[in-house]
Amino acid sequence: MAGARFAAIGVFNSDRELERFVFSGLTQTEARRIEHPPVGIGLLGTVLDELRPIRVSQISEDPRSVGFPPNHPEMTRFLGLPITAGEQLLGNLYLTDKTDGTEFTEADAEFIGMFATHAAVAIQNARLYEEVGRLAIVDERSRIGMDLHDGVIQSIYAVGLTLETIHLLMDHDPAKARELIGQAIAGLNDAIRDIRNFILDLRPRRFQGDLAGGLAQLVREFQANTLVKVDVQGSDHLPSPLAPSVSLAFFLTAQEALANIARHARASHVTLTLEHSQKAITLTVTDDGQGFDIQQQNQMVGHGLANMRARAEELNGSFLVNSAPSSGTSITLAIPLRS
Repeated sequence: MAGARFAAIGVFNSDRELERFVFSGLTQTEARRIEHPPVGIGLLGTVLDELRPIRVSQISEDPRSVGFPPNHPEMTRFLGLPITAGEQLLGNLYLTDKTDGTEFTEADAEFIGMFATHAAVAIQNARLYEEVGRLAIVDERSRIGMDLHDGVIQSIYAVGLTLETIHLLMDHDPAKARELIGQAIAGLNDAIRDIRNFILDLRPRRFQGDLAGGLAQLVREFQANTLVKVDVQGSDHLPSPLAPSVSLAFFLTAQEALANIARHARASHVTLTLEHSQKAITLTVTDDGQGFDIQQQNQMVGHGLANMRARAEELNGSFLVNSAPSSGTSITLAIPLRS
């Protein structure tokens, strides 16, 4: 979006030690030649110390620069921003060298600042989820953690999408912005009720057991927030009654799949299909987006696919993922019917 040749995110712990470094613009071969990743000194350390965006036109001439580690590609122009949550420092996000040779602008800094905010939410979410995993010393606690991640957190993320839309509409369509503010408030109230119900009876209020109705609500919210068309097939012909655990598994899987599409897929069309036979019910969610490499384990975790698979296994079902870069994604959950 900013036209940069290179970009990276560094995540630091409370002792300012680098926990995770994710980059774009270098091949894996080039990265392996570099003696060590950035350690938070020089210009990157200044970003962490001053907690403000920094733009530099000549890295080598800036007195705050300490140079590059051996075998690091030469870079000239620099834009760095802190990743913070309140007063807590989480890391930094930086870019170098625009492809057109120009300098980074104040507008670039403001725009990339939005991505830094998203990164802060993602880092906090990941850390909270890791903490849930550490505390989940029994299977029941682990299940609660998965349901919170796939249910309540995804609902809050949907509110975040609405707020982003409001930000874009404030100047040229304030009436629509005010309308969406009402929707965002309602969405947060729903999420609060869901959390209270997880505490009281471990079941989200928004899903009352009616799978067809729950899926219809998910699709309406998804289309309103993303403007991506969704075709729903087969939801009107489900056997009744379904076991509550089966209905909830399909609902949460569909919710997570649609949230993944909103965040990652850049899709223009989605198909959600429910099929059933005498032996099983199958949910398939397919998009025509950019896809991803399912062999990369970090992608598997980042897309919440491990939780979907665990939920399928808990109900003696199966979960399959088909995807490839530039070829869209399809997830399939099949759960056997009890005889």
